[in-house]
Amino acid sequence: MPSVSISVSQPGADPAELESQVTKKVEDAVAGLGNIDHIISTVNDGYSNTTVNFLLGTNSDRATNDVRNAIAQIRQSLPQDINDPVVKRVEFAGSSIMSYAVVSDRQTVEQLSELIDQNISRVLLSVKGVAQVQRIGGRDRDIRVDLNPEQLQSLGITATQVNDQIRNFNINLPGGRTEIGNSEQTVRTLGSAKTIEQLKAYQITLPKGGFVPLSSLGKVAEGYAEARQAARLNNKPVVAFSILRSTGSTLVTVEEAVRETVKKLEKNLPSDVKLELIYTLADHIRDSYEASLDALILGAALAIITILIFLRDWRATLIASVALPLSAIPTFAVLRLLGYTLNSMTLLALSLVVGILVDDAIVEIENIERHVGMGKTPYQASLDASAEIGLAVVATTMTIVAVFAPVAFMPGIPGQFFRPFGVTVSASVLFSLLVARTVTPMMAAYLFKDKGHHQELKKDQLSYQYRRLLTWALKHRAIVLILGVALFFGSVQLIPYIPTGFIDRDDTGLSTVSIELPPGSTLQQTDSAVQQATQLLLANPAVDSVLETEGAPTVSGGASGGGGGRASGVNTASLYALLTS
Repeated sequence: MPSVSISVSQPGADPAELESQVTKKVEDAVAGLGNIDHIISTVNDGYSNTTVNFLLGTNSDRATNDVRNAIAQIRQSLPQDINDPVVKRVEFAGSSIMSYAVVSDRQTVEQLSELIDQNISRVLLSVKGVAQVQRIGGRDRDIRVDLNPEQLQSLGITATQVNDQIRNFNINLPGGRTEIGNSEQTVRTLGSAKTIEQLKAYQITLPKGGFVPLSSLGKVAEGYAEARQAARLNNKPVVAFSILRSTGSTLVTVEEAVRETVKKLEKNLPSDVKLELIYTLADHIRDSYEASLDALILGAALAIITILIFLRDWRATLIASVALPLSAIPTFAVLRLLGYTLNSMTLLALSLVVGILVDDAIVEIENIERHVGMGKTPYQASLDASAEIGLAVVATTMTIVAVFAPVAFMPGIPGQFFRPFGVTVSASVLFSLLVARTVTPMMAAYLFKDKGHHQELKKDQLSYQYRRLLTWALKHRAIVLILGVALFFGSVQLIPYIPTGFIDRDDTGLSTVSIELPPGSTLQQTDSAVQQATQLLLANPAVDSVLETEGAPTVSGGASGGGGGRASGVNTASLYALLTS
């Protein structure tokens, strides 16, 4: 789904100002691009986000470049104090797949935050398929410079001037190149302070001349930034982190690799630190996969048993049974070639056609058995029967393909989901036709017994009763027609009672509660409301545990790996209630 987001941040800006000075200009800049479906903008305190959704089929890379060029052209007309706009393609596979809570009885929240940022994140980011380790809660380290207003006034310098000099000092810049001996070397100007003592001793230039150390203008101390987010597990403060997977990776594969890495990582962590898995989306996917696979195996077994009951010949049953795997296994090669995975749609398609895959083989077997009963050798019967029934077998198979193949070309968002379904059904049915026209006659030619003379068809009670029912139906055609019409309209009356929806409502065992307080609410007020909501949830016997995130960060693609996300606001919170199994 081609979608591009434009994020612009301006710390301290009012939403009304951002809307008029930034958001509207961004929307006007991208509105002229082609193939746009709709544009959605969200404006908060100091932050504006515009999402441009393009029509399906639009090249995502080209759309992203077009949006980036459009924003670059209006950069000069935007406020100068904003951070550079971030234009990126929206990746729908980049959501959180699992979360861990870092619990310790002895370490503080600040120490756990540093442990995640400096240790845990770096190890987990090396796992293939992990795009980001996002810290939830905790606090970031920083150095605070609390200036003394009276001292600044006495020296005739403003806080802004001091801030500019500190910013210019704490930076590394390229310094050109020089020749040393017979080689050329690059030169870098290193200005950042390595220790807090160096920062305290940094000489601030006064407007009237002279220098004073930074420490004489106020207090310089190393500490932690103001808390803008928090996390709790069952109302107990914790520091948690979420794993986000990269585009193109398989969720279950990434989740299993993370679990193995966490087991190894726990051995190197302090003994009092424990990593508790809060939730994972892979469990639900594994359960769905196993259920679909069980249904597929059960359907195949029932199909084989049904064939045995009606054909009453183990040789014919064996030949029909071989057609099942020989038709399904090559389908996996087609899925791999097209880049499809074993998901709900492809497994649903295989479960649906498991009974159809043996249809062509049964028709071939039954006709070959009839020719063997006429006194022909199995080899000759296979040749004559397959030639006789060939056109009918091809016609029935192509009818099924004609029904399901168009599903693979459905337009719109449903087409994105049902394309693998239509391809899987069509491919497996075509392979079943190939097996029925080649493997089935060959096996029948060597497995069937030579009867030697003409034999009457087998007569049993089942055939006798079926012939009686068929004879009665032909004699009472009006009654049969009335029963058929009544059954049809009766089935139509049941349609309103069937649940409808694009995607079925799966029970993932995880419920999410979103809380938003009025704008201007503090983190302490949000925390109080979250604790009350958590107590109500934990009082429910169906709830196993609750993870609370206040001011939860959003994915920003930061390189730090820990806590790199931008907080969505201290007045918002999310509660993740893990239900009992």
